[in-house]
Amino acid sequence: MSTSKQKEIAAALGVKRIETTEELKQTICLRISWIMNRLLVSGCKTLVLGISGGVDSTCAGRLCQEAIDELNGQGQGGYKFIAVRLPYRTQLDEEDAQAALRFIKPSEVQVVNIGPAVQAIAGETLALEGLTPEARDFVLGNTKARMRMVAQYNIANATNGLVVGTDHASEAVMGFFTKFGDGACDIAPLSGLTKEQVRNIASYLGAPGQLVHKTPTADLEDLVPGKPDVLAFGCGYEEIENYLLGDSVDDRVAELIEAQYAKTQHKRELPYAP
Repeated sequence: MSTSKQKEIAAALGVKRIETTEELKQTICLRISWIMNRLLVSGCKTLVLGISGGVDSTCAGRLCQEAIDELNGQGQGGYKFIAVRLPYRTQLDEEDAQAALRFIKPSEVQVVNIGPAVQAIAGETLALEGLTPEARDFVLGNTKARMRMVAQYNIANATNGLVVGTDHASEAVMGFFTKFGDGACDIAPLSGLTKEQVRNIASYLGAPGQLVHKTPTADLEDLVPGKPDVLAFGCGYEEIENYLLGDSVDDRVAELIEAQYAKTQHKRELPYAP
């Protein structure tokens, strides 16, 4: 039985059950139409999204490309989806990123290696001096996420585009994104979906199984490369999904999720003002 707090949080994040294939198809169609409409209303001509090789960007990227194809097919013309590779130096799972690009079939691919920019900022930031290696690594992990967003907005500004985010409810409830980093975007087509729903959409669209079932990782820390999200959360995506859908979860898990939701509320709000 779900608690009032579960219902409150799920409602705030817009979470709904998707129980049948027909409902899944409707969800996909509605989100593609929504992307098309946001682009038309904005007056922009491109969508810009970083592709990492994970299921979230793979799913969002394919939805964007389908929206672009539909717009161009309607005779609108001139619209494109720009997929951006944003490696930090050398990406260990580069083949997954390339597999994602082959699946998405973006209008255009651009590559921006953020390594030099991150190191340049680190070298000029005196506040990093004296930090433990772990603390410094954490700060630079957030710097990587913010530098990726800087690169995407540069491309969007240069091409009259909108930046696309990959945030979904399972990450949002935990505040598992970098403020003004991967949390910054113009449109968020996966909003309100759970991680499993994102996987199901990606699978339905034909994404390779290796990407759909890949172990999720933000992969921002040099000292712990490929660190699974579950280690950062303290619980698994399945438990988060059960919580968001109103199913019974262990008291420890519920308390952990609710505490993290409260702690990271500032990430889901506009800057505070008097």
